Amino acid sequence: MIQDIFPNRLDNQYVECSPQDNDVIFFFEGSSLLAKYIKEDTLTYPLYKQFIQGIKTGILKDSVDNYSFTYLLSVDDTKYFLAQRKGELLRGQYAGEMADSKVHKEYTSVVEGFSFVGVDSFRKAKPKATAFAAITAYHLYGWYRDNHYCGRCGRPTIHDNKERMVKCPVCGNMVFPKISPAVIVAVTDNDRVLLTKYAGRTYKNYALVAGFNEAGETIEQTVRREVMEEVGLKVKNLKYYKSQPWGLSGSLLSGFFCELDGDDKITLQEDELSLGTWVKADDLDLEDDGISLTREMILKFKKEHTIIQSN
Repeated sequence: MIQDIFPNRLDNQYVECSPQDNDVIFFFEGSSLLAKYIKEDTLTYPLYKQFIQGIKTGILKDSVDNYSFTYLLSVDDTKYFLAQRKGELLRGQYAGEMADSKVHKEYTSVVEGFSFVGVDSFRKAKPKATAFAAITAYHLYGWYRDNHYCGRCGRPTIHDNKERMVKCPVCGNMVFPKISPAVIVAVTDNDRVLLTKYAGRTYKNYALVAGFNEAGETIEQTVRREVMEEVGLKVKNLKYYKSQPWGLSGSLLSGFFCELDGDDKITLQEDELSLGTWVKADDLDLEDDGISLTREMILKFKKEHTIIQSN
């Protein structure tokens, strides 16, 4: 999966520091990030010295004083910072993983040779450690973007100098990064697995039943509710598999396998899904993308049931 970057190591513990010339800058506009392709699937991002030079001499000829730089994370010895325009109230749609390659076209680059790329490109970008850094940065960017002001009293927030938290200097409200728990569910029936496709998204590949946890609900209850809501099926024998941080939707995903309990007739929730279908293990024609929990779970099912049948 995308977080499996060993021997590289991502460290996202907050440290109060300023960027140096060769640190990497992540600069987002909506669901797009300033980047440059150096190969068909290899993305690179501006260094601090390039970003500063671009601000001063580029088309916009802006002042560096109009930008803030916040430490995000590091991968091994490479530090990544978030650049934001000071005092800018960001509006519009932030579609996350639903963003497509056209999203960036409305934005003007501040660094020569770089342009805005839709965040969906991170799924295929190389090297993987940098792609994971970018997805994690997008998660944090969304949190910073939405918390310039206190949700309790409306006053501007300030960043804490010891941990990743913004606080209100007036009422004392403290806001920590938002992480939304969600489930990915492989519903199985002997040698069949239930595959779905999302409705109204640019991501058109096969998926599994998925959804967010509700307040007051255990994660196992979320599994049963989401399966019933999306495809109208009852399930039993839930088995936890793995988890995955998924920054494109600000989520922590928990993967579960479970078995069909009763009637296999699918009743589709059409505003969420465009397709729901049972597929036999032998008919699964997918390759490991090394990115998503969903794909890994589908291929795990295929492998296990192919072995069972061969024996």
